[in-house]
Amino acid sequence: MAKNFGLESTTDEVLEGVDLSGKRILVTGVSAGLGVESARALVAHGATVVGTARDLDKARRALTEAMKASASKVELVEVDLASLKSVRAGASELLSRGKPFDVIIANAGVMACPQGKTADGFETQFGTNHLGHFVFVNRLVPLLKSGSRIATLSSAGHQISDVNIDDPNFERTEYQPFTSYGRSKTANILYAVALDDRLKGRGIRATSLHPGVIQTELSRHITPELRAQIQARIAASEGAATFRYKTVPEGAATQVWATVVAPAEAVGGRYCEDCHVCEVNDDPSSRAGVRSYALNLAHANDLWRKSEEMVSEMFSL
Repeated sequence: MAKNFGLESTTDEVLEGVDLSGKRILVTGVSAGLGVESARALVAHGATVVGTARDLDKARRALTEAMKASASKVELVEVDLASLKSVRAGASELLSRGKPFDVIIANAGVMACPQGKTADGFETQFGTNHLGHFVFVNRLVPLLKSGSRIATLSSAGHQISDVNIDDPNFERTEYQPFTSYGRSKTANILYAVALDDRLKGRGIRATSLHPGVIQTELSRHITPELRAQIQARIAASEGAATFRYKTVPEGAATQVWATVVAPAEAVGGRYCEDCHVCEVNDDPSSRAGVRSYALNLAHANDLWRKSEEMVSEMFSL
């Protein structure tokens, strides 16, 4: 009988009794937070994990602290998602090894940072959270077996804003850190929708997810005042008595669940949180569910074409 998981489920609870021996899993962003916890939990259940990080020394320290003697079981590849040169170099290194993957978890990202640009001139959050993963994952598709899965980490923050395909770099729009974050997180969902549509005929499924509200390094740019506003917004939607931050093991549970536990047909092309598939909800006063604009395939294909134009690379998957 399938187990029921939810808001408070942890990675260890989700993976109880699951044997991942022989599975090869790629996790981006293994220098802190959810990436480290996902790597720890997956290795503990027998998987071989390849992790990417911008700072490999930081990743080694974080993994050693979390995994003790098992840290050496995580292979590391340097990838800076804010630099397409680094992204392409990291992908080329993995392609040259020729070892297939069963799962890719696009975990890394930035949140609500000051206005800036990536090495390639893209707005920082859209360029890092979406375009970096768009190029990296698409280049690695030849290494995915039939039956593989891809998960992109989005957020309930996607409800803040749809993508703006006409002005992705805020050249004509006033920059707001959370508007930018919302756009990038909607892009993460739309990318999974388009990717799933392109790959499901080969038995490869893609999904997106919200890990929950967690205090990790991702929120390093959030001021105490902004944090109070966020908590007030969540409390107004969910009820002050019910809101609490998730722990890191609780936050990483959904990406582990969606990639190695949940039925592929259930999560393919869908958006998940709290270890379940979400329904569409366009009520602007509610944080529940996923906005319909984020699951629209035609919109996802428009973003795909715009992304190819921006990175000057076409992907025929």
